[in-house]
Amino acid sequence: MTEQTNHPDRRVEPQLSAPGAADDEAASPARATGAGAGGGATGSTRRGTTPGWERDVLEKLVLATVTEQRQARRWSIFFRALTLSVVLLLVAAAMGWVGPGEGGSLRHTAMVDLDGVIDSDGEASAERVNEALRAAFRDSRTAGVVLRINSPGGSPVQAGIISDEIRRLRVAYPQTPIFAVIEDICASGGYYVAAATDRIFVDKASLVGSIGVLINGFGFTGTMQKLGVERRLIAAGENKGFLDPFSPLSDAEREHASRMLKVVHQQFIDTVRAGRQGRLKETPDLYTGLVWTGATAIEMGLADELGSIDQVAREVLKAEDVVDFTRRRSLAERLARSAGMGAGEALARLMGATGRVLELR
Repeated sequence: MTEQTNHPDRRVEPQLSAPGAADDEAASPARATGAGAGGGATGSTRRGTTPGWERDVLEKLVLATVTEQRQARRWSIFFRALTLSVVLLLVAAAMGWVGPGEGGSLRHTAMVDLDGVIDSDGEASAERVNEALRAAFRDSRTAGVVLRINSPGGSPVQAGIISDEIRRLRVAYPQTPIFAVIEDICASGGYYVAAATDRIFVDKASLVGSIGVLINGFGFTGTMQKLGVERRLIAAGENKGFLDPFSPLSDAEREHASRMLKVVHQQFIDTVRAGRQGRLKETPDLYTGLVWTGATAIEMGLADELGSIDQVAREVLKAEDVVDFTRRRSLAERLARSAGMGAGEALARLMGATGRVLELR
C-alpha cells in the first residue's frame, strides 16, 4: 500500500506488515494504558498510600490525645478528692467531730474525765460530760465505760444532771457497765455523780465523801462602815436582797437559807443511798460533810475496791485498750474564755456576789 500525504516532495516507502498486526497495534495502546493504570494502582497499594490516609492518621492522633487527656483529668480529680478527704478527716479529728475509737475493730475501755469544779461554764459541765458519756455508750466496741473523777464538787444542779444521765444510760445500755475511778479527790458533787455508777474504784489515799451542801460568801458591812461607804440597795420585795454581801444577814434570811440547804442535802443523801443500796455502813457522821481516805471509804461502803484505770480496763473489763472520749475545749476556746473573763467577774466570784452560791462542796 502507498500512503498519500500532503507533501509532494516527500516519498513514503511502502511497508509490509503481517496480517492482524494493525489490529494488534490498535489494541496495544489500550493494553498499555490498562497495564500502566493497573501497575500504578498496585504500586500505590503496596506503598500504603490510599487516598485519605493523612486524615485517618490525624484522626487517630487526635483520639489518642483526647483519651490521654481524659485519663489525666480523671487521675487529677481522684487525687484532689483523696487529698480533700484526708484534710477533712484531719480537721474533723482536730475539732472532735470524729469520735475516738471509731476506726478500730477490737473491744476497748471507754474513758470519760470529770476533772475540776463541776460548773456549767467549765470543763466538767453537765453538757460536756454527758455528751462524752453518750458517745462512749453508743460506740459498738465499748466493753465498758470508766468515769475518771478528780473533782472537789460544784454545782448541785450540774451534778444532778450528770447523775440522771448516767442512770438513763445504764437502762438504755444494760450490757455496758459504767464504773467510777477516783484519783485524788471525789467530794460532794463529784461523789454525787460517782454514786450513780455500777461500782466505785479508789486509791487507798484518795479523798472521798463530803456529803453536804453549803452557801459560800462574804459580808462587808463592818468594812463599809469603817470606810464610810453607804450601801444603796433599792428593791421591790423585802427579800429581794437575800444574801447580799453588802447588807446585814437577818435571822429570817438565815433560817430560809438553812431550810434550802436541808432540802438539797436530803436530795444528796437520797441519791447516795439509791446508788449505794445495800453497801453503805451508815454512821452518825456519814452525811455530815466529812471526807475519808479511799481505804476507809471502802470499809464504809462509799467505795467498792482499790483500782486504777489500767487495772479496771485490764482485769475487770478485759479490754486493755483505753480510749478517751472526753470532750475538751480547743486551744482557741480556752484562749477566748481566758480573755473573756475580766477582773470584775473574778472579783464578783471571790466576794460571792454571783448567782451560783449553792454548792455541793
